[in-house]
Amino acid sequence: MELYLVRHTTPNIEKGICYGQSDLGITDSFPSEVHKIHNQIPIKEISKVYSSPLQRCKLLAQTFKKETIFDDRLKELNFGDWELQPWDAIHSKELDPWMKDFVNIKTPNGESYVMLQQRMLDFFYSLDKTTNEKNVIVSHAGPLRALLSHLQEVHLKDSFDIKIEYGQVIELDVK
Repeated sequence: MELYLVRHTTPNIEKGICYGQSDLGITDSFPSEVHKIHNQIPIKEISKVYSSPLQRCKLLAQTFKKETIFDDRLKELNFGDWELQPWDAIHSKELDPWMKDFVNIKTPNGESYVMLQQRMLDFFYSLDKTTNEKNVIVSHAGPLRALLSHLQEVHLKDSFDIKIEYGQVIELDVK
């Protein structure tokens, strides 16, 4: 199976705001970003699109005009109480321990990075990799990075070295 991992396009939110599972819209650059993404994927050969149900992914997934399966396991990290808060407004008593061990420590009423990776791997290993299909996965930087760190045998704590830009396409051949 060939997979095209695609990070959503630029979300409509100001810089410095903590967002994960908040359902954000997209910016005016969406059409040009979609055009760039489509030029990197053999759309006519795509069988299915799997997508996070959050609209910044959903809107992109729908541009492929293929069977689309929305899956909550593809959502970004749940930041819980921190959602839509400015990063610099989050009290250091909460933020500092998480920053020291974001892999294992859950955000208040949210989840840890290892929890995100577990749900992403649950999704990934549920796919039938014996087919000759070409499929697209539209998701967020966190889940895609967590998957790639597993596949590349990179420790989660080091996975932020795997850079994934808005609208980036990563091709994988998986068996």
